[in-house]
Amino acid sequence: MTKSELIEIVSSKVNNFSRKDIEIIVDTLFESMSSSLSQGDKVEIRGFGSFKIKDRDGRQGRNPKSGENIFIESKKVPFFKAGKEIRERINKA
Repeated sequence: MTKSELIEIVSSKVNNFSRKDIEIIVDTLFESMSSSLSQGDKVEIRGFGSFKIKDRDGRQGRNPKSGENIFIESKKVPFFKAGKEIRERINKA
């Protein structure tokens, strides 16, 4: 599902707002989640799952093209953990 598909689904179910209003709401939601994660906070949506930032340590790697050994710097990566309800819905499908 893409963001535009999500906006279409919400606009078909909600008649009180224009498509543009729903687009602003969805953009604001995603921007708020991104902002919280970038500040190191956890984002939890009950029944869906939670997002948090994990630290990935630096490690020795290899350039697949040249075979040269390289060092990969440590970095922060987003991590999603599905909630119980969504896991159950997926397994029933």
